[in-house]
Amino acid sequence: MKSLVLENIGDSRRAACFTFLLIAPNILGAINLPTVWGFKIHFFQLAVFLAAFTFGPLGGLFSGLAGSVYTAFLLQNPFIPAGNAILGFSAGWMAARGIHPVSAAALAFLVQLPWLVSTDYFFMGLSPDYISALAVSLALSNLAWGTAAWSLTGSVRRMIST
Repeated sequence: MKSLVLENIGDSRRAACFTFLLIAPNILGAINLPTVWGFKIHFFQLAVFLAAFTFGPLGGLFSGLAGSVYTAFLLQNPFIPAGNAILGFSAGWMAARGIHPVSAAALAFLVQLPWLVSTDYFFMGLSPDYISALAVSLALSNLAWGTAAWSLTGSVRRMIST
């Protein structure tokens, strides 16, 4: 069983990659593309899942936490970083225990969802209709970016290990 320590952080190439995956969600979080179906595709999850699958649960946690600062500030929602930390940690934890990374991304969203719903409804005062649309948008984005992160993880691991 893998530990919860950050995996694969040891040399400058690994540290640079990890630092990039801490910063990237802030940049990707600024991109939300509307779809014809009425929801938006979010991009930040790619870096969070890539950190989780490459560096383990704490890599996902720190990427979700640090990578959500801009979005939390922009939306004036201080609960976003903790929710994304839950998402990243959960995905990394499940993947480290042998759950397929795409399934880990989907299940991690189910772990995050109670936090998202309760904080957005009770503390942020968002409507149930808005939260439902957001949940659908995030679920689909998580599946897409979980799949992309899974396909990129092997390449990233090879890049940082050579």
